[in-house]
Amino acid sequence: MSATFVTVQSQRAFEEIETQVRKLIATGQLKPGDRLPSERALSTQLAVSRNTLREALRSLEIAGLVELRKGSAGGAFISAGKPQVIVNALSDLYQLGAINAQQLTEARVWIESLIVRVVCERATEEALAELECNVSQAVAAEKAGENFKRSMLHLEFHSLLARATRNPLLTIAMDGIMGIMREFVLTLGIPEKSDSLLIPSRKRLLTYLRARDADAAEDEVGKHLKRVHKNYLSRMNGRGSAAQSSPR
Repeated sequence: MSATFVTVQSQRAFEEIETQVRKLIATGQLKPGDRLPSERALSTQLAVSRNTLREALRSLEIAGLVELRKGSAGGAFISAGKPQVIVNALSDLYQLGAINAQQLTEARVWIESLIVRVVCERATEEALAELECNVSQAVAAEKAGENFKRSMLHLEFHSLLARATRNPLLTIAMDGIMGIMREFVLTLGIPEKSDSLLIPSRKRLLTYLRARDADAAEDEVGKHLKRVHKNYLSRMNGRGSAAQSSPR
């Protein structure tokens, strides 16, 4: 391995270790899949205790930069990246009140409006077929009285829409937003019936996407999301501020 570590002198040694690893990744000296030196060797190079090293490695693992594996072939490996870390962080920010429901509503409308425009340009036949399959499955779940499955399929539609852009940043952003939306659904309770306007709206959107009509697709998504979020906010206000600040 070409990466070179230097002796740590900071009083908060674990933070300096993290900084070194991040810089080595940024400069390409460490790449996904690379194995770091053994715990004994690395603690000696850094001139820190094993406990300090473990603290740094655990922090890097939480950040999604390092994967810690057990067993004879185990050790600390540079990760390929974990988008779920960002999704979890957005959910945590919502839980802490750093993101409120109104801000979430605005961001979702803006982001998804952009997403459908990109989908009109880039969506493959396979991606469109996945979206159509999702709608069909949601209809079937509704008829079967499978309310939880139906609601999760409705949420999944938006993640599939983002993946159809073939842009990982848009996909991660939407997954983060939908993670918070699941909190909404579970907090407010799953209704016995879907909104009667939802499936017709989905079908119109799919028609616009296939026609590559970005203006019509954006208009359809905007109207739908504003109506849905108005309903969510109304239901949340009815439950009181405690429900909004603590969605679990």
